[in-house]
Amino acid sequence: MSQLVFIAAGGALGAVMRFGVSNAVHAVTGRDFPYGTLTVNILGSLLMGALYVLLVERLIETVEWRAFLLVGVLGAFTTFSTFSMETVALIEGGEPLRALLNMLLSVTVCVLATWLGVLAVRQL
Repeated sequence: MSQLVFIAAGGALGAVMRFGVSNAVHAVTGRDFPYGTLTVNILGSLLMGALYVLLVERLIETVEWRAFLLVGVLGAFTTFSTFSMETVALIEGGEPLRALLNMLLSVTVCVLATWLGVLAVRQL
């Protein structure tokens, strides 16, 4: 039961962080392309890689901390479902090339960011 409380608390924090980061990015870039979601997914992927190494491979922290940070905070912070809906909206809005660009950037850059996070922390 305590693990669920940690996940819920982390999820609340991650959701608020996602809202803030996404809105800050859109304030700079505008809303004609889902740059906010892309930024959140890249940053979340980088943090997932780094925190996974720290919490699982290095520090072997408690299950509660892993649940709070990896499942709760980063699970709510990253926005794959939002990415999917925004991509469908681009397709339905007659912009299939922008939808394809969003898919390619989101998947490739986020996987790369996760890998970079893993590599960076393993070098410490």
